[in-house]
Amino acid sequence: MTKEEITSLFNNFNKLNVLIIGDVMIDAYYFGKVDRISPEAPVPVVSVQRKENRLGGAANVALNIQELGANPILCSVIGNDDDAIIFDKLLASKKLSNQGIINSSNRITTVKTRIIGNNHQMLRVDAEIDNDLIDQDKAELIAKIIAIINQQKIDAVVFEDYDKGIISSVVIEEVVNICNEKNIPTTVDPKKRNFLHYHNVSLFKPNLKELKEGLNIEINPKELENISTAVAQLNNQLNNKITFITLSEYGVYIAKQNKQHLEKAHVRNISDVSGAGDTVISVATLCLALKQPIEIIAALSNLAGGIVCEKVGVVPIQKDELLAEALIKLI
Repeated sequence: MTKEEITSLFNNFNKLNVLIIGDVMIDAYYFGKVDRISPEAPVPVVSVQRKENRLGGAANVALNIQELGANPILCSVIGNDDDAIIFDKLLASKKLSNQGIINSSNRITTVKTRIIGNNHQMLRVDAEIDNDLIDQDKAELIAKIIAIINQQKIDAVVFEDYDKGIISSVVIEEVVNICNEKNIPTTVDPKKRNFLHYHNVSLFKPNLKELKEGLNIEINPKELENISTAVAQLNNQLNNKITFITLSEYGVYIAKQNKQHLEKAHVRNISDVSGAGDTVISVATLCLALKQPIEIIAALSNLAGGIVCEKVGVVPIQKDELLAEALIKLI
């Protein structure tokens, strides 16, 4: 790509509306110092210096989409509890709409609490309900999604699945069908429970572990032919247009019909891989919505995922930082 083409692509992100469906959560952090071991048990004592709540899960995808200049519309179901109030305030603080958020007394709001000592994660505590939505909540979610798609210009739809019960085969089928009717591209960041339910989507983005578990096979990431065979098996079952596999230190692999491309990882000082998948699917979705070739989708998404891995905690990509690296490494 030329400098002008990259800059134009980034400017065009600003024109897009992206609907994000999935499991939202609060990422809570306790940051502190560790300088002694507890006398009660052989565990470190973290002296807390700072507490912080952040938007997580599918909401972190919304933040990534927003940071890249596009307009995110988040659809999910949370609890009717104190943490739901915190979540709503976090949305408001980031100027994100809650029009697609449903409060349900049948669930609690998911909170992942991370204890960070000396810039390293020591412990994570999860408070959640991961059962499937009850039929009433599921019907309300589908109705809200379809209403938004019918009433607004939607350029792409993301399924951000964390296996917490918001997404089900019924939700997937209903939404993918209407998107395909309206020629709206659909992208998927899957987990195990619904892995083989995502039929006929535009882009399917598992990581290597999810691909192995989803197909119940072994895959050697060092062997391109091995990956290609697994992807062919996946495509036979799902009939997705593009398959995009993140391979950690080996980079990313992308395939469309008979065309495939392996993008090698850039050398990084990795601090925390949390949230990298959210960033990758966000960049890939915007590139796909703008009809970019698979090589550009892979290259820019790979670059973005690497950048956020250098940050501590779950943080969205910064558009200016990604653009600056893209202008150096993708020309």
